[in-house]
This record gives sequence, structure tokens and C-alpha cells, in this order.
Amino acid sequence: MARKTESSGPSVSPEEALEFHAMGRPGKLEIVATKPMATQRDLSLAYSPGVAVPVRAIAEDPSRAFDYTVRGNMVAVISNGTAILGLGNLGALASKPVMEGKAVLFKRFADVDSIDLEVDTEDADEFVNCVRFLGPSFGGINLEDIKAPECFIIEQRLRELMDIPVFHDDQHGTAIISAAGLINALEVTGRDMKTTKMVCNGAGAAGIACIELMKAMGFSPENITLCDTKGVVFQGRTEGMNQWKSAHAVKTEARSLADALDGADVFLGLSAKGALTPAMVQSMAKNPIIFAMANPDPEIAPEEVAEIRTDAIMATGRSDYPNQVNNVLGFPYIFRGALDVRATTINDEMKIAAARALAELARQDVPDDVAAAYQGNRPKFGPNYIIPVPFDPRLISAIPLAVAKAAMESGVARKPILDLDRYAQELSARRDPIASTLQRIYDRVRRQPKRIVFAEGEEEQVMRAAVSYVNQKLGTAILLGRDDVIKDNARNAGIDLNKPGLEIINARLSRRNGIYTDYLYERMQRKGFLFRDCQRLINNDRNHFAACMVALGDADGIVTGVTRNYSTALDDVRRIIDAKPGHRVIGVSIVLARGRTVMVADTAVHDMPNAEQIADIAEEAAGFARRMGYEPRIAMLAYSTFGHPQGERSERVQEAVRILDKRRVDFEYDGEMAADVALNPRAMAQYPFIRLTGPANVLVMPAFHSASISTKMLQELGGSTVIGPLLVGLNKPVQIVSLNAKDSDIVNMAAIAAYTAGN
Repeated sequence: MARKTESSGPSVSPEEALEFHAMGRPGKLEIVATKPMATQRDLSLAYSPGVAVPVRAIAEDPSRAFDYTVRGNMVAVISNGTAILGLGNLGALASKPVMEGKAVLFKRFADVDSIDLEVDTEDADEFVNCVRFLGPSFGGINLEDIKAPECFIIEQRLRELMDIPVFHDDQHGTAIISAAGLINALEVTGRDMKTTKMVCNGAGAAGIACIELMKAMGFSPENITLCDTKGVVFQGRTEGMNQWKSAHAVKTEARSLADALDGADVFLGLSAKGALTPAMVQSMAKNPIIFAMANPDPEIAPEEVAEIRTDAIMATGRSDYPNQVNNVLGFPYIFRGALDVRATTINDEMKIAAARALAELARQDVPDDVAAAYQGNRPKFGPNYIIPVPFDPRLISAIPLAVAKAAMESGVARKPILDLDRYAQELSARRDPIASTLQRIYDRVRRQPKRIVFAEGEEEQVMRAAVSYVNQKLGTAILLGRDDVIKDNARNAGIDLNKPGLEIINARLSRRNGIYTDYLYERMQRKGFLFRDCQRLINNDRNHFAACMVALGDADGIVTGVTRNYSTALDDVRRIIDAKPGHRVIGVSIVLARGRTVMVADTAVHDMPNAEQIADIAEEAAGFARRMGYEPRIAMLAYSTFGHPQGERSERVQEAVRILDKRRVDFEYDGEMAADVALNPRAMAQYPFIRLTGPANVLVMPAFHSASISTKMLQELGGSTVIGPLLVGLNKPVQIVSLNAKDSDIVNMAAIAAYTAGN
């Protein structure tokens, strides 16, 4: 059965695997406190006497446990180790590395906290009695690696006894992901669910769950044939039968897998390597759909199928082939949606909603993050791409939303979500901290859409960004470039540019060339430029053309930088666009780390600013912070703190503080100080005279190199996300992305340009 990333990723040696699990702190999990534990008061609030207050509140109203404890975001991953991966019954303790891995995946993909519990019994009654009494601790139970038929008994009884979701992922996870792929395979081959003939080989937990879900989705029961090691499960068979197989027995003359597959449309394999032979594949209907999901080796290899059938659609459980049926596409997001509405169960409606949302996602244009998982080969919806890949960043906002909505509509949600659009935004923010920071900007731009010029319009990621900008209703996207090249590149990349709100402008053929040339020449004629120099720049350089468009009101903002380094692009636009009167052009980077947002300036423009320039940078950064919704607390950084040790660079920062004193600015500032004093309350407390009322949220660096080095180091070391540098202080909105930026980065910068167009 195809399930876990542990069993189907790139090959690793036994030594590497053991070293990975043993290095540093053994295992893959640790507990991290979410509240401060630094002072006696913290301890009094966290434990005695403060903890008595939520205890009484929960005793009076048990639902308050979701408000005051981790229960609402906590899932238990529970196993007895009787069916570990493809390894069989190795016992509860041996299953612990797998269960820890499952808990890590919950956190990594859906921000669901999880703990693994290994129950050392093979008796179904003992297992049920152990787990049922753990209900108050968790918001959901994920059962794992329990052999059939005990897994059916255990899950059914726990669902009856507990008022929280109980979900055996070996069954339902595989069913949901394969159902999503099957929906799309039917679409690609033009089949109708009601008339499609399916054969499922494997009557264990996953096989039974798959055909139950297919029937719930609309497959005709008489068109689904279940097979096991003894052949077809037919009406009247007595050998090797149980109540779960009997429920799916069909009236048929077929007795073997080969008989059943003759003329069949779909093969679902949840059995063993070699179960499907080339002869069986040859006997299937036109455009056969073959899901060979045995783990770790499929029932038949895609290469074998390709030798005899060129019309087949293949899916396996392996990451080295297209269309991987991987359970990580399902369980984190299904529990995320179920937890967020405090569902009492995960029912068929929620499973089907998840499958349909996954299928729909695979049909959408693929972003750069997904292309990266394919080593730069961007997949397109079709026979080799019917299932999304696990690292698709859109999964977190699409699947839980569908599951939560289905839970509400089917009546199992105890806490309905009233604003589903906002919920989708909150989901995105769980995986991507940038999303929450930028959401306010996106909302504002949608209310006041802007025309943004995408200066490097012939580049694939720029075209995708422009399409995304339009699709998100942010305004009009203008692609600059040669019409024929843009259209050819878009066609080759599978990008649809025929959208309202998307324009293509060829700078060389524009009727505005003369006006733009005159404007540029008027600005540059006393700076060594001839008229023909300006004419050549307008005709051939898209940054100059785009800047003129914005300067003369033909567009609201520019995004550029994909094909040129930052300083070159900045020099281009500054020939045409000046600083705002009374402002200084600077670069500001936004750093998101451990729940904190800190702005850093100047990260793009000034190399070694003097005291006057440092003061200007502080003022400009304060204004930017306010436009972003923050009340600025500015720390002027240096390697020294309030005179120790002394040095020339520190003296410039001290002078900048005195300059701000004379200007009587209306924001908090102080310096010079080291970064730890600026950001750490305990370090700050050593200087009772400090003017800041709390840790700084704006850091003014003493030089460009220190700003650039620190932000890039934070980004590369992990644990931090950096947006920018954002260009601040120009009279018109211009944003410059990094070389070879992804489409999502370009869209974010375009949205910021649009946001600042109204400020």
C-alpha cells in the first residue's frame, strides 16, 4: 500500500537513516513551551496558583478546554505495530520511529501538534479500552499501522465511543488520495463514474476503504470487483471471507484477477509486487487507469506498462514516478479542517470534499514552488499529473477549507466558521508567515485595484506572476515585451494569457514612445545623454519604458529585477523617478521570526551612511512601519551599546540620535545599541534610561553591508522569513525583486507596489 514518505522517497543507506535518527537529541520530536517561563510570575500563572482558574472554567464548561489548553490542536498518533509500513508485525516499540515521523508530518504540513502513543497489545478490546479513555487529552485520534481485520473493529468501536475524530489513515488516507487521482484520470480519459468498471486487488484495510469511498462518491457497486490472494470476492464464496469482504462481494462469473481485468477500465492495486502482469494490462480497456500502489514496490512498474500500452495512465506510491499516491497529501489537512470546526467525526462527506479539492488543485496552473519539486520541469494537468505533489503550498488553504465546509454542511461541526474567506487566509499563514503579513495589503489592493507594469514580461515566472495578479483581483497586469515572444513563451509553458485585465505592450511599437523619449531627454540632457541615447533606452530598455509609464500616469507601479541585479535596476528607474520631496530612498526588509516581525533598514541603497543619512533612514523606516500597521520603536544599531566600546561607526550613530532629537520626531528611537539589547527585554533592562518602551520592531543598521549580511544570514540559516528589500521613498511605486525570483515573490512585490500607489 502506498502511504508514507518514509518508504517512498529517495534511497538512503541504513547507516544514514540510523545517524539521522540518533544525531543530536535522539528521535524526531521535542516539547516546546508556548508561554514564557522566565520569571516567578510566569510560573505562578502557568502552574500554581494561576492554573486553578482555567481548571474551574473547564470543570464548569468542558468546551473551554479548547480555549485554555492544546486540545483543539492536538492529535494522537496511535499504533500497536502490527502492520508497520511494508515490514509487517514488528511490535509496538518498533513502530515508534514511524509514529514520531507521522507526528512531525502533522506539524510540518498543517501546523497540527501531535504526539505518538504506542500501545503494546494485539487484543482489539484492550486496545480500544486503552485509547477510549484518552479522549479528553486530544482533539483527534490518528490510528496507524494496525493490521486487518482488527483495524476495522478498533476504528468502528472508537468512533462509537469517542466524540472526537478517529481516523485510520492506512484505510482512509490512501482512499482519499487515490480517489482524487481517479477523479482526474476519469476526466482525462472522458469516462463517467457510474459506468466505469474497476477492479481492486487487495482486500485489506486500504482496499476495503478505497472501494467504500468510491461507492460513496458515485461508482456503481456492480461495476467494482474486489480481489484478494484467493481471487475474486464473489457472491457465494466461503473461503477466506469475513464480514468486510462479504459486504463487497459481487455477482460475477470471474474467478481470478485476470478474469476480472478483462475489459476493465481501472485497476486499483493495494497488494504486492508482481500481482499485475503485462498480459492483464494488455486485456484492459482503451486508456486504462492503473494505480499500482503496493509498497515499497508497485504491482507492476510503469516501464513495463509503457512497453505494452502507450495509452495507460499510471499512479504508484513512489516519489520517483509521476502521480505519487502519498498520504501526506491528506491526513494533515483533513485533521486541520476537522480540528478547526471541532468536528465530532470525519465522515464520508468530509473525505469526498478532500478528494475533490485535491483533484481540483491538480487542474490549476502550477506555481514555482511545485515546479521546484519536479527539478524545474513544470507539470501540467494530464496523464502524468493528476495528483498534486506534497510540497504544493496551496494544499494548506484548499484542503482544510473543503473539509471544514463539509463538516459544517453535514452537521458534525461544533464550532462553525462564519467567514470562510478569512479562514483560508489564516490557513495560508500557518505554513507561510509572509501570508499573514501581506494579507492586509492584498485586501486593501482588492478594494482599490491598480495597474502594475511587469517590466520583464517575456520571462516565464513573470508571466505566471502577472496571471496570478489578475486572478487574485488585484488589478491590471501589463506585460512589457515583444508580443510574439511573450505569446510563444506562454504557449510553450502552458500559460493562458487570454484574461480580462492582462495587457501586453511592445515598447518598440508603442504610440507613447515619442512622449516617453522627450520626457527622459528633458531629465537627462544635462547629464551626458543625447536625444538618440534616450530614444534607444525607451525603445530597448523595459525598465526605462516602464518607469516612464508610471511617471506619466499610464500605470500605477512597476515590478522588475528578475533579469538584472538590484543596483542596475534601481539606477534605471531613478533616471526617471525621483525621491518623494523631503524623503530619502532606502531599502527595508521585513523579517518574520518566531512570531515576531522586525523591519531592517537600509538593506539596499546606502553603503556607508553618515549621521544625517542614518537619521533620514530612521525617519523613512518609521513611516514605512506605520504604513504597514506597526507603531515604530526604532533601535539605531552598532557593535557597541551606549558608548562601550567606542569607535568611529558608533559615533555616527550617536550623532544620528542627536539629529533626531533636534527634529523632534514623533516615534520612539534610541541608540547606539547592540542587536541583543534592542531585541531582548532582559538585555534592555540593564539600561534603565533607555527610551524604548519595549523591544524594537525597526532596526536601523549602521551600514548597508551589515544590513544585507544579517538579513541574508537569517534567511539562509532557517527559522526566519525575509521579505524584501522593499524600495521605500520614491515618488512612484517601484519594487525590485531578486534575480530569478519565483512567481509568488513577484506577485507579493507587485501587490506591495500597488498598495503604496495610494499612499
